[in-house]
Amino acid sequence: MEKLTFYALSAPEKLDRIGAYLSERLSRDVARHRYGYVCIAMEALDQLLMACHCQSINLFVESFLKMVRKLLEADKPNLQILGTNSFVKFANIEEDTPSYHRSYDFFVSRFSEMCHSSYEDPDIRTKIRMAGIKGLQGVVRKTVNDELQANIWDPQHMDKIVPSLLFNLQQGEGTESRSPSPLQASEREKEKESPAELTERCFRELLGRAAYGNIKNAVTPVLTHLDNHSLWESKTFAVRCFKIIMYSIQSQHSHLVIQQLLSHLDANSKNSATVRAGIVEVLLEAAAIAASGSVGPTVLEVFNTLLRQLRLSVDYELTGSYDSCGNIGSKIIKEHEERQLQEAVIKTIGSFANTLPTYQRSEVMLFIMGKIPVPGMHPVLASEKSGLEGNRMIQVMLLKSLLQVTTGFQTTNMLTALPSSFLDPLLAFTLMEDAEIRLLVLEILVSLIDRHDNWPKFTSISIISDIAVLKLKVDKCSRQDNLFMKKHAQQLYRHIFLACKEESSSQPHFEALYALLALLSIELANEEVVVDLIRLALALQDLALANEETLPIYNRCAIHALSASYLNLICQLTTVPAFCQHVQEVIEMRQKEVPFLLPEDVFIESPRSLEGHVLFLQSKITEVLGGSGYNTDRLATPYVPLPTDEDRLSKRKSIGETISLQVEVESRNTEEITFETLKNAIGTPPPSPSGTITAGYGQTQSRSVPVYEMKFPDLCVY
Repeated sequence: MEKLTFYALSAPEKLDRIGAYLSERLSRDVARHRYGYVCIAMEALDQLLMACHCQSINLFVESFLKMVRKLLEADKPNLQILGTNSFVKFANIEEDTPSYHRSYDFFVSRFSEMCHSSYEDPDIRTKIRMAGIKGLQGVVRKTVNDELQANIWDPQHMDKIVPSLLFNLQQGEGTESRSPSPLQASEREKEKESPAELTERCFRELLGRAAYGNIKNAVTPVLTHLDNHSLWESKTFAVRCFKIIMYSIQSQHSHLVIQQLLSHLDANSKNSATVRAGIVEVLLEAAAIAASGSVGPTVLEVFNTLLRQLRLSVDYELTGSYDSCGNIGSKIIKEHEERQLQEAVIKTIGSFANTLPTYQRSEVMLFIMGKIPVPGMHPVLASEKSGLEGNRMIQVMLLKSLLQVTTGFQTTNMLTALPSSFLDPLLAFTLMEDAEIRLLVLEILVSLIDRHDNWPKFTSISIISDIAVLKLKVDKCSRQDNLFMKKHAQQLYRHIFLACKEESSSQPHFEALYALLALLSIELANEEVVVDLIRLALALQDLALANEETLPIYNRCAIHALSASYLNLICQLTTVPAFCQHVQEVIEMRQKEVPFLLPEDVFIESPRSLEGHVLFLQSKITEVLGGSGYNTDRLATPYVPLPTDEDRLSKRKSIGETISLQVEVESRNTEEITFETLKNAIGTPPPSPSGTITAGYGQTQSRSVPVYEMKFPDLCVY
C-alpha cells in the first residue's frame, strides 16, 4: 500500500488507471463473493483518496464512486455499510478542483431507502438505518456549499431526505430532544448514539446550512410528513420537530417558518379541529422560540390569519358543518374540540403579541378592535349561517384575544398608545347587556392602565387598614398621563358609573371596577383627578340609595361596598389625616351595624334601612380636603353622567336591534326642518356638564355653567 501510494503521488497522471483497475477487481470479487478481497480493494481506494489531492483526482473519484455504488447495490448489509463508510470518508475531503458533471441522485435515493430498512434482525436493521443517516449527512456536506453540484435543496432531493430523517426521529420518540443549540457530540458520544440522536444531529446540521431561499424547501416536506402520518393531533412530535427547526435555522429566517405554518393552517381550514389545534400549538411554541424576529415584516398578516381561524371555528361550531351548504356527507363537528381550538388560537395571539415592541402592539390592538362587531360603530356581521349568536361569540373571542395582547403592555405615552379610535369602541362595550362582554372590557381597561404590575394586589375588593402592606409601585404622574386624563377622564368616569347601574353585574364585575378605580388613582391621578374620583365614589353611593333606580338589593350593597373600599384606598393615598379619620369612622360604624355594606359581608346578610352615620358625607369630605389645599369646588356638585348618542346605540340586547335602531335614527334625521324646529333648537339652554340639580319636591332646576366648564364635542375644540 505504501509503494502504491508513493507511485500514485509521484505519477498522478496514472491515478485514473489505478482507479479503473481497482474498480474492475472489486466488481469481479463482489460477483464471486470473495469478500476479503473486496475489503482490501476498498481499503486501497480509501487510502489513495485520502493521500492524493492533485488536479487529476476527479477521474479517480469517478472510479471510487462507481465502486461505492456497487457496494450499496449489493444485498449484503455488511457491503452496504462498508460502502457507506467509504462514502462518508470521501464526503469529509475538501477537493481542490470543482466537479461539473458528478451526480449524487443515486446516493440520495439509496441512503434514504436504507433509512427505512426493515431487515429482520433488529441489530442489523439499526446498523443499516444508521448507515443511511450518515450517508445522507455525507451527501449534504459534499453538496451544500458547492455551487456547481446538483442542488441538494431541490424538492426532488428534500422530499426524500427530510422524511427519511423524520421517520428515524419518530422511532426514538421516547428520547427527549437535547439542548437548543446545534449538537456538538464528542467522538465517544457519537459511537453510542441511537439512530434518533444521530438523526437529530444530522437534521440540525442540514437546517443550519439552509440559506434564506432554501428554508421553504426544507420545511415543506416536514409539513407534508406530519399531514400524511396524522401527527398534528398528538402535537408532541410536531412540536418537537419545529423546536429543532426553530433552534437550528439562522434566527433572521424565523419568520419564514412562521409564515409557512400560517399558510398551512389556512390550507387546513376545513380539516378537523384537532388538526388545526395541533398546528396552532406548534405556532405557539415556534413564536416563543423565535421571539422578536418571529413575525417579520408581515405583523398584521399573522394576526389576520389567526383571527380568521377564530371566525371560521365559531361558524363551524354553530352550524355543525364545514360546508356552507351543510351537506349530509360532511364531517361531524365536535363542539368541545372547536372550543379547545379557540382557546389555543387566543393563547397563540397573546404569545405573538408578547414578542412585539410597544408601537407594533398598539397597531395590533387597533387591528383587532377593527375586527370586532361594535354596536352602532362598525357591525361586521358574522356569516348568515351563525347569525347573532355567532356575532356574540366572535365579540367574546376577539375581546379575549385583545386581553391577551394587552397583558404586560407598558407604554409611557397613553395618548398615542390608546387613541380615540381604540378607546371609544372599547368603552361602548361597557354599556352592553351581555355580562361576559362587559367583564372582558373592564379587564382590558385595567390591563392597559396597569403599568407597574399593581393589578394582582387589587384582584379582590377588601377594606385594607394599611395600604403600606401592598407595597404599591407608584410613579409621579407624567405630562402625557395628565394630557390623557384631560382628554378621556370624563369618558372613563361615565362608563364606570354606568357599568355600576347594570343589573346583571356580579362579583367579578365589581372586583374589576374596584381594580380600575384603584389603578386610575395610582397610575394616572393628579390632584384634580383625585377630587373627581372621590366625587364619582360619592355619586356611586347616591346611586345605591336612589329610589328611582330599579337596582336589585344585592347590587345596591355591592355598590356601597365598592364605594367604601375605594374611599378607604384613596384617603390613604391622599394622606389627609382628617379624611382618613372620617372614612375609618364610617367603616367602623358599618362593621358594627350594617356589615353587608362592606365587601367582606356583602354576599352574606340581608340589608336593612340605612342611617346617615353609616354613609360617607360629601360635606365632611369637602371640608377636610379643602383644609389640605385641594380644590373642592367640583365636589359641591353631585356627579351625574351626561346622556350621549352612545347610550342609545350601545344599550341594546343584540346587534339586530342596533341595526334597526340605526335605520330609525337615519329616517328621523331626514325629517323636514322648519323655522319652528330651528327656533326650538336654538332656544334650548346648553346642557350642564354636571347634569341638573334636583330642587325640592323633585323639580329640576338648570344651573348656568361657565363656558370653560362646558363639554364641547371634539370637533369644536382646537
